[in-house]
Parts: sequence; C-alpha cells; structure tokens
Amino acid sequence: MQKIAFLFPGQGSQEIGMGKELFGYSEETEYLIKEANKALENENINIKELCLNGPEEELTRTDNAQPAILIVSAMLYTILLNKGIKPEVVAGHSLGEYSALVAASSIDFRDAVRLVRKRGEFIQKEIEVNVNSLSMVAMISFYKGKVYEMIQSASKFGMLEISNFNSPYQIVVSGENKPLQELIRLGEKDEEVSVVPLKVSAPFHSSLMKKAKNELEDYIKNIEIRNPKIPLICNYTANYVNQAKDIKEALIEQMTHPIRWLEIIEKMKKDGVDCFIEVGPGDVLKKLTKQILAKSKIYNVSDLDSLEKTIKKLRKI
Repeated sequence: MQKIAFLFPGQGSQEIGMGKELFGYSEETEYLIKEANKALENENINIKELCLNGPEEELTRTDNAQPAILIVSAMLYTILLNKGIKPEVVAGHSLGEYSALVAASSIDFRDAVRLVRKRGEFIQKEIEVNVNSLSMVAMISFYKGKVYEMIQSASKFGMLEISNFNSPYQIVVSGENKPLQELIRLGEKDEEVSVVPLKVSAPFHSSLMKKAKNELEDYIKNIEIRNPKIPLICNYTANYVNQAKDIKEALIEQMTHPIRWLEIIEKMKKDGVDCFIEVGPGDVLKKLTKQILAKSKIYNVSDLDSLEKTIKKLRKI
C-alpha cells in the first residue's frame, strides 16, 4: 500500500482566480469560507473577491496573500478527504506549514486564518519600512560550489543569508538590495548559474525578520495549538514535531531560519513515503519535489481538473 504525503505551498503561489471552482462547491467548503470571514470580520478584506478578481497588487500583499493561500489549500484538503484520499504525513513550505497544521488538527481553521493574517501584517510592516531595500532571489545551478562563491563575493556589498534549501539545484537568498543586485549581475555573466528575482518584497526566513518574529511570538501565545493527529515535519528542524509547545517554537523560529525543504522531502522518502501530493494553488512544490526525487509519484491538486487527474492516477497505482 502506498504511503501518501500532503505538501502545502507557501507565499508566491497565489494567482488571481485561485479557488474559482471551490467557492460554493460543497457544504464543507462553504463552511470554511464562513469561518474565514468570521476570522477576518474586523479586517478590511473580502477574501473571495480578492482570490477571484484581485487586483494583483492587493492579492500579492503579504497580509492578504497568506490567508488567501491557506483558505484555498484548506478547501482542497477538505475535498480530498471527502474523496477518500488521506495523508499519512504532512508538511508545508513556509506559510504552508500553517495549512499543514490545520490538516493535522493541530490548530483550528479560524485561528489559523487569523494567525497568518497577523503574521502577514507583521511582515508587511517590515516591507513598508524597508521598501525597495530588501528582497529575495533564487539561485539555480548544478554547481553548488560556484553558487556559494557568488554569495560570498556579493556579501561584500551588504547582508545576505540563505533562506531556503529547496532542492539539490535551488537555494533562495534573502538580503539587502545592493548585494542581491550584485548576485543578479554575477548570474548574468555565468551560464552555469541562474539568478532569478522572486515576486516577494521581504527577506523571509532571515535575521532581517527579527522584529516581525518578536511580534509573532507575542501574538501566538494566545493561540491554542494542540499535538498533531497526523505526523508533521516542520521547516525549522526538518524533523517531526509532536508536542504543541515545540510547534509554537518552530513557527516562531521559522521566521528567521531557513526553510529546509530538501531535507524534509528526503526524510519523508527515507520513512517510506512513495506518493507526494501538493495541495494548494500552483505547482511549485511538485516541481521542487521532482528535482529531489525524480522517480517518485508526485502530483498536485490546485483545482478540480488537477484533482480529477490525480485521483485517476492514484486509482491506477
């Protein structure tokens, strides 16, 4: 029998129209939207309108994108459960860790929506203070040594930190604008390394997020988190977290420590996972996981079409 892992995407996966077929799909998805609206009742946000029609500059704001992605991921997760597809282990990339916690019944959905909205606000505050001065780039190459040499060289111009270990061929670097621009320049000169600016405006998962981390630590004290009912691997340690107190610590430390996605997927494989399903908008994690485990069964469920395709493939196994 196959062992299934559900993977939940993070910020950057948002797009206008996401969840279009899910709103009104079932009583369960409608319940989630009602719960989300209750969580956001004091916020100036119409989550359904934002997902379906944007505008893009509003949807991509960190404080809006985070609850929107979580909500769409939760609706897709609910539909999968109703179709009889259940995970034996879960994990999420960055923001996606909150979706994984909802899936593992470690946090109530309404609390999770409220929490990621606040998390986004804390980060957005940092963005607005440091507008156009902090960001992230992805570095893609088969030659790790050359990548690290570039980072070391560009670090002479300012602060840089590795914030994501995404696959054997991709890392993400956060930092100040001047050294990031130097990285981009170096990448343009070298055919063996691609340096791609990301569509984010904050240096996620670096020490530059310390203030937002401290605000999240204060806020999360009032959120109830329980021991997970499904095994969950966290970003901070790339290992299982079984206790509520350790989950809170992992969510806090995640803000200033790198996402260890490569290690997470490798651990799942070592523990017998042979089928990976990305649950949420986009297919970023499907692509990254294929880079790590090219021969494994890896699918994504981002809408009803991809849902049906995934179900058909699972039935053939």
